[in-house]
Amino acid sequence: MKAVVAAVATMLLGTPPIWAALGKPVSSISEDQKRLGGELRRLSAAQGFAVHEITAADGTVVREYVSPGGEVFGVSWRGATRPNLVDLLGDHYPAYRDAPRPPGHRHGPVVVRTDHLVVEMGGHMRDFHGRAYLPDRLPASVSSDAIR
Repeated sequence: MKAVVAAVATMLLGTPPIWAALGKPVSSISEDQKRLGGELRRLSAAQGFAVHEITAADGTVVREYVSPGGEVFGVSWRGATRPNLVDLLGDHYPAYRDAPRPPGHRHGPVVVRTDHLVVEMGGHMRDFHGRAYLPDRLPASVSSDAIR
């Protein structure tokens, strides 16, 4: 019975928020981890950036890509539900919302590219994935392919 109530609540109220917002300082990552109720790991300090991974209680994995200056320049996610893009993109959500889309495009992968924001996402029930990054804030030595 509890599982049914939880499933109905999720359908009615939407998915739990993802808080790893683009453009936030590295200090926000511990708050993201608390809000997601997950486990935080620092994966690596690669050429010109660091990766912090949060595994949420529901199994969603969010990676935050941090520049040497301490700013989140990219995020990626994989999980059973679609992320809340308002929270994920933070101050950059209006650019995503207002970006032109091909007419009639309703199903399949979503790709939004502007000068200041790239969002790519796709998947299907119980396997949604995507990434978002700020191309003008990528560290000089970092390719967008590193955000996965």
